[in-house]
Amino acid sequence: MMADDSKQLRLSANALKFIAIIAMLIDHIAWAFVPFASPLGQIMHIIGRITAPTMCFFIAEGYFHTRDVKRYALRLGIFAVLSHCPFILFEFGRPFSNHLYTSVIYSLFMGLMALWAWDKIQNPFFKAGAILLCCILAIPGDWAFFAVIYVLIFGANRGNFKKQAIWFSVASLLMVLIASISSKSPYSQLFQLGVFLALALISLYSGQKGKGGKFAKWAFYIFYPLHLLIIGLIEIYLGGF
Repeated sequence: MMADDSKQLRLSANALKFIAIIAMLIDHIAWAFVPFASPLGQIMHIIGRITAPTMCFFIAEGYFHTRDVKRYALRLGIFAVLSHCPFILFEFGRPFSNHLYTSVIYSLFMGLMALWAWDKIQNPFFKAGAILLCCILAIPGDWAFFAVIYVLIFGANRGNFKKQAIWFSVASLLMVLIASISSKSPYSQLFQLGVFLALALISLYSGQKGKGGKFAKWAFYIFYPLHLLIIGLIEIYLGGF
């Protein structure tokens, strides 16, 4: 007998985004207050790997659903700017820093730009050049050019989860390899394999927006800088810096 697809678990976009937000909060709490090498710390960071790939997936989905890509890009760009100081506060204990480093919202913005270039530029040479430029410009952002690659993988293979999964797996294993090689303790980067939890969740996507309306639309954008600001201030208060 054939399986009844109606009985399979499916998750709406808003449900997946909510899971990603919770996973992000768990991850950032761990970075701030839980020893990295502890079992609890590792579990929390593994869970935290869900967030970035999931948001990359929805950047790609958003690109194809939006009625105005320029407005979508402007919104991402504005929140990338608004998130910078809270991110720096969370990372370094002060709202300003000389470090050339900024939040994942910026990386998502560059991912959107790369997908836009892939979709609209016809000349293969200029298309490749624009995408490469987006990858280079994304380096200062959290998740760097891997966020751009994830957005492209999900966008270029939209509607074909098998291809998305294959290329996502290749990119993710490459990311873990690079992180391990660049780390003084290669095995300490194995928590990065938690990104495959995101792939498992994305496979459950129903294609529906779900409940929540405008609140759900703005939840991640608002929660991201707000929770970084609060955690950063708590860290300073507790003498974590």
